Amino acid sequence: MADPEIKSYAPHHESQSPAVTESRTARTVLMAVTFAFLAIFLLLPLIIVFKEAFAKGIEAYTQALGEPDTRSAIRLTLLVAAISVPLNIVFGISAAWAIAKFEFKGKAFLTTLIDLPFSVSPVISGLVYVLLFGAQGLLGAWLKAHGIVILFAVPGIVLATIFVTFPFVARELIPLMQEQGNGDEEAALSLGANGWQAFWYVTLPNVKWGLLYGVLLCNARAMGEFGAVSVVSGHIRGLTNTMPLHVEILYNEYNAAAAFAVASLLAGLALVTLVLKTLLEMRYGAEIAATRGH
Repeated sequence: MADPEIKSYAPHHESQSPAVTESRTARTVLMAVTFAFLAIFLLLPLIIVFKEAFAKGIEAYTQALGEPDTRSAIRLTLLVAAISVPLNIVFGISAAWAIAKFEFKGKAFLTTLIDLPFSVSPVISGLVYVLLFGAQGLLGAWLKAHGIVILFAVPGIVLATIFVTFPFVARELIPLMQEQGNGDEEAALSLGANGWQAFWYVTLPNVKWGLLYGVLLCNARAMGEFGAVSVVSGHIRGLTNTMPLHVEILYNEYNAAAAFAVASLLAGLALVTLVLKTLLEMRYGAEIAATRGH
């Protein structure tokens, strides 16, 4: 019996060998291309941003960040993220739960709609809100009659940010919930749990790492969004300018040092997001892998 087993194993081993026996030259070229792209398109721009931000010294840097308009842009950016990210969490969990756990008409269409912001330019999404809520828009007259301000105010910025960021949480959770199936929830229900208990004690713990990744990505995009926010904000300095918009204004005014100072703050927030994600993977890597392979 030993010989057949050895013979049956040999072809399988040989079929896999080419994938793991690439020549040293091929591996070197692939690694060189990868690192070159990372250096040119990621590391070099980041280095330039921080270099220019501190070009005039730390005092000029702190002074630029302490300007009233800059502080207003920082506060508005954090406020918009604090509103849009929780709303996207609610939407993402609801959409993922519906798509992964239930069968219904229009399911494929709903999945396609969730991907829409990935394929539509953010500028177009901003223009859609102008057509809806602008003075000459579909709802403009009604909003004006009731004293409701959407465009060129915080509500419009929040709506535009929600539109461009709502796929991130949902897209992280949908494949994870689909892979896990309904077995755990059905077992919980059979033991007497109600729907809310099954979600809170079974579904949510199973997807917590995917949810956290989605939240990190959603938050990073919310704070860095430019196109859609630019259309609906009105660029009112000190009132409706987020950090990306403020960077553009400062740069157009030839205040490069202040522009790069604010840009470095945005880059720093993105790096913090990346570091948090990496630390979580290092600290809870085995648990995350077990959850994804459940």
